[in-house]
Amino acid sequence: MPLSAIGRDAPVRVLFVEDSAEDAELIQAQLEDAHLRAEFVRVEDAPGLREALESFGPDIVLSDLSMPGFSGHEALSIVRAHSQALPFIFVSGTIGEDVAVAALHEGASDYILKHSSARLPMAVERALREARTDAERQRVEQELMRSQRLESLSLLAAGLSHDLRNILQPLLIVPDLIAQRSDDPRLRQLATVVAECGRRGHEMAESMLSFVRGSRRASERCRVADLFHAVQLLLKGSMPPRVRLKVRLADPALALDGNYTELQQCLLNLSLNAIQAMPSGGLLELTAESVDGRVCLSVSDTGAGMDRQTLEQLFTPFFTTKPNGTGLGLVSCKRIVNAMGGQVEVSSRPGQGTRIVLWLPLPGEEAVEVRPVAVAGHGERILLVFREAARLSLVGNALASQGYRPDPVGDGAAALRRWAESGAPDAVVLDNGIALFPAAALLSTMHESGYTGPAIVIEDRAAPFDPSQVPASLPVRCLQHPLDMHRLFAAVAEAIATQG
Repeated sequence: MPLSAIGRDAPVRVLFVEDSAEDAELIQAQLEDAHLRAEFVRVEDAPGLREALESFGPDIVLSDLSMPGFSGHEALSIVRAHSQALPFIFVSGTIGEDVAVAALHEGASDYILKHSSARLPMAVERALREARTDAERQRVEQELMRSQRLESLSLLAAGLSHDLRNILQPLLIVPDLIAQRSDDPRLRQLATVVAECGRRGHEMAESMLSFVRGSRRASERCRVADLFHAVQLLLKGSMPPRVRLKVRLADPALALDGNYTELQQCLLNLSLNAIQAMPSGGLLELTAESVDGRVCLSVSDTGAGMDRQTLEQLFTPFFTTKPNGTGLGLVSCKRIVNAMGGQVEVSSRPGQGTRIVLWLPLPGEEAVEVRPVAVAGHGERILLVFREAARLSLVGNALASQGYRPDPVGDGAAALRRWAESGAPDAVVLDNGIALFPAAALLSTMHESGYTGPAIVIEDRAAPFDPSQVPASLPVRCLQHPLDMHRLFAAVAEAIATQG
């Protein structure tokens, strides 16, 4: 009868463990008569079986029970050591009931007698169908486990991102204060370096959230030459003596619109993978050029390369070939490239190395950013509402250095008490994540009690402030983390001037 359940794009690969070529041909003819589209290979000893399992990759094994110098039980043991899921059917001239039951206990899928093999096609169909059902069930279970692990990773990333941003906040605020209070060019340059490190660190903390939430990071104009130079510097401590690095940049002015930190992270990750693929040494090559209206970045190596199965799982979360790998580096790289509207192409062959190409869009017209000019205050009272004490203190000190009179409180309830006790401030600066009384509710309540503004809300990209939740007559301006003190000073000065 036809085998209706074995339809597939590629032929079924059938491996015979049989010492009789004539018997194998008869079984093959019977399966072909049942319309099984298949490739057949026959082996008759243990070495041949092991080699065929690796090179042929069968979908099912049909084995005789007794062969000269080799038995079906040994064949079953070898197959089960290779794969617990691979269907295995005994097709034997004689098999007793006790032997058949023992074979099933050992892991055989079924047994068929050669002289009454009419049900062989049905047995093959059922074994393949059950194997595919089990494989699909395992795939679903693995996807569920990945989903649960990603959910746990999301919670961990959110906590770490929050704590790291708090720790890095002084690196974003203090350098501006140092630069304003000193004319020493070396000190001002040092302050600039510290501020840049703080900003990059803040972006890396937010990248943890963007990985699990899929959020789009802010873009900036990035010169590929700067990216390559940074990657070269970072690789210096990781480059083995026998690995050579070659950088080829077709156009020194080539640029991208993207997040510098994420692009650097992506290229560094790919470069480290390439180095680890060349334990005996080789060539690591970074290239960049403009091709057909796109930027083509490539990272190639002359290392071990990858087989087809590894390539198919390369961007699967938590899949890794490294003993201490996380299986998230390449997934993160693909997310970064896709978020920029690009694509990732991978070509690799065992023993011939790997080449990963990032196809990215060319940048649009570059916008010139005008840095706000800090304006000094004249003793205006600013009600500050921040949950984190360190940020509250830093922002308060920064505003005080500009001539304002900060009035700091730690939550929304305390802000309402201060409003009732001290009257209306000249402006309110508050964090969107304050506790006890949400930012929108706090501003609405103050407005109902007579406060007419202005208010400046510091918001996270992941949790933006919704201006529609406060009265339209209340002037509200939003600034995003990481907090740039020049922008805050300009926003406060503008808001007070407008109200005046």
